[in-house]
Amino acid sequence: MNSSFLHGLPSDGHDRLMACSHEVSFPAGTRIFDEGDPADRFWIIRTGSVTLDLQAHGRRAATVETLGHGDLLGWSWLVPPYTWRLGAEAFSLVRAHEFDARAVRGLCDVDPVFGLALTRRALEVVAHRLQATRIRLLDIYAPHGSGVMQFPR
Repeated sequence: MNSSFLHGLPSDGHDRLMACSHEVSFPAGTRIFDEGDPADRFWIIRTGSVTLDLQAHGRRAATVETLGHGDLLGWSWLVPPYTWRLGAEAFSLVRAHEFDARAVRGLCDVDPVFGLALTRRALEVVAHRLQATRIRLLDIYAPHGSGVMQFPR
């Protein structure tokens, strides 16, 4: 499987990780998860696109980022209390590898080298998403927006 998220993982760890997955698909418009729900799985997108959104009190959910091929969908499974911090919806037909979070956390526990590599990759995703969310919220709520021009990934 070709995903930037998986680059840098030990090769045997990659194979063990993939053994914790199966293929799934979501039709366009499918709500994949909602903020606050239990985060017991995650996905690597093969095809299609997913929008990440944030609920704002008294407003429609704001899209903060769109994910596509090779992107990690979901990181909240890695950090207690294992609940989603954002929501996600299939923007188009999505095909993905779905991973069992509990099984992957177990792999991390028994193989600290693999666990550290996976955690570092996930932390890179979290940092990127935090910045994307910050910029998007400034665009929505700041008087003059973020002042940063966003280009599609």
